[in-house]
Amino acid sequence: MAGSGKAHLRPSDETLLRVEDLTVEFPVGGGDVVHAVSGISFDIKRGETLGLVGESGCGKSTTGRAILQLPRPTSGSVYLDDQNLASLKDEEMRQKRTDLQMIFQDPVSSLNPRRAVGEIVAEPLEVWGPKDKGQQWDKVSVMLDAVGIDPDVARFKHPHEFSGGQCQRISIARALVMEPELIICDEPVSALDVSVQAQILNMLEELKAKYGLTLVFIAHDLAVVKNISDRVAVMYLGKMCEVSESDELYSNPAHPYTQLLLTSIPLPDPLVAIDRELQVDEGLPSPINPPSGCRFRTRCPYADDICSRVEPQMRRVTDDHFVACHHPLIDVDEVEVTLNT
Repeated sequence: MAGSGKAHLRPSDETLLRVEDLTVEFPVGGGDVVHAVSGISFDIKRGETLGLVGESGCGKSTTGRAILQLPRPTSGSVYLDDQNLASLKDEEMRQKRTDLQMIFQDPVSSLNPRRAVGEIVAEPLEVWGPKDKGQQWDKVSVMLDAVGIDPDVARFKHPHEFSGGQCQRISIARALVMEPELIICDEPVSALDVSVQAQILNMLEELKAKYGLTLVFIAHDLAVVKNISDRVAVMYLGKMCEVSESDELYSNPAHPYTQLLLTSIPLPDPLVAIDRELQVDEGLPSPINPPSGCRFRTRCPYADDICSRVEPQMRRVTDDHFVACHHPLIDVDEVEVTLNT
């Protein structure tokens, strides 16, 4: 179903996060079920950034929340430092979430409008300590300064007194204040102007290097994740299509859907010819009743009978490039022979 398999997973002792066969389903009226995420697997090394991309409705944000067990997945496992989060009881998971934080898509609505910025960033410390107000403020001050917000100016101001970009910086400071092992960035720049997007992305790169962060960067725009991601995973309708090192994916896309996403990136040049070779006319299928076999087949120009009957499995393209497709844009069999010899 565009696609399954674990060929792209690395040895567990090399990874901080390892997700296996993650499935998230939501019941709806009439006995139907929304298949939001359907058996995906991926991993992240410590200090790495994984870009999770795909169009709206593919299950990216649901995957991010399922890692946090909000909501708990229908099935599958989520290992953080070899501990299966899906097996933890509610109170155990509540304590474990200090190692996991999330930066939300809308920076303004994610901040409590009735509380001052100093209180918002210090709120996790109120729960988990230190309890001393002076120690809390010292830590909050360091984090606000790290994201480019003057702590003395912001301390008693409220979110509505800041721009969208500044609110996102405050949200990042709140995520950092607990010194988490993993941060899930749920489309953190999609609601911002292009110039502000670049500032936030550059800041995340600096913070990643300074604090040794491990990031899951969720976005629907491949152009946004190109420079910030070490590895990119492409999702379509709840399934994983392609996983690769970032530069390799952009240079040699192997899945028709990845190629479609790349050709959809607008170029700031009116003289560049529009690539009309790959066009998709059909709309996104329903996650309530996804297509059989490969889920992308109803929109794929290369689809044939096997695509409707057999679910594609992840196969190696190059050393760290994997694709789930019956008709990849790169000759996988030839590559496999080369690798084996």
